[in-house]
Amino acid sequence: MKVRLRQTAILEYLQNHGQVSVDELVEHFKTTGTTIRKDLTQLHQSGLVLRTYGGAMLNREVGDRAIDHKTYINTASKKAIAEEAANLIHEGDSIIFDSGSTVAQMIPMLAKFDNLTILTNSLHIVNELVAYNNNYTIILSGGTFRRKSASFHSNSVSTAAAFELYTFDKLFMGADGVDLVGGITTFNESYHGSVAMSKAAAKLILLADSTKFGRRSPNVVCELSAVDTIITDDNLDDRYYDALMQKGIKVIKVKVIDK
Repeated sequence: MKVRLRQTAILEYLQNHGQVSVDELVEHFKTTGTTIRKDLTQLHQSGLVLRTYGGAMLNREVGDRAIDHKTYINTASKKAIAEEAANLIHEGDSIIFDSGSTVAQMIPMLAKFDNLTILTNSLHIVNELVAYNNNYTIILSGGTFRRKSASFHSNSVSTAAAFELYTFDKLFMGADGVDLVGGITTFNESYHGSVAMSKAAAKLILLADSTKFGRRSPNVVCELSAVDTIITDDNLDDRYYDALMQKGIKVIKVKVIDK
């Protein structure tokens, strides 16, 4: 396995298992202790993991890691979720795309549409949309560019004022955590844009793989009552599925096939 693929697989393993030992990673990836220690050192130097005695754990700021690393976590689930989400888009829709690795997986599926109005805070998404040369109306939210997430963020007052100028049909949003009490949460301290987005669309559609449920990050984007639809994978625990349905939220579970 190539170094980058193995390191992103290690991040995914840590995300699902929490703190692990070097020996556990050696056994799982069928490689040597030297190789794993080198991987963990590089991931530590990148700020993605914290070294522990004999092992490692995800950095508590993992939700703010570089977008190119985050894209490779739970890729199969994210693509399946994004494909289902794209089915909810229709020609002529006005849409908000929040920055995030799962939402970004939707963009290649928009090439078949010609008439869309799209607002986003993600530079990656804008660059990809422009390459299609379709008849989109593209609006890039203002603010300060954050290199780690390749997105723009601004303070709560200016962001809210900007979004009050628009009304959109749908918002597609990701999350670092989905908690039945705490709602939709994120590690990102510049979360005011996401808050404003959640109030600017008629329907909020949350894209979150099953590992996000039961987690609570420091910053609350919105309560679950603001969410119309959640698209997740078929590993979602029945407890969460039943609780969300009781709250009147439509939950779509997609089957994930690892390739």
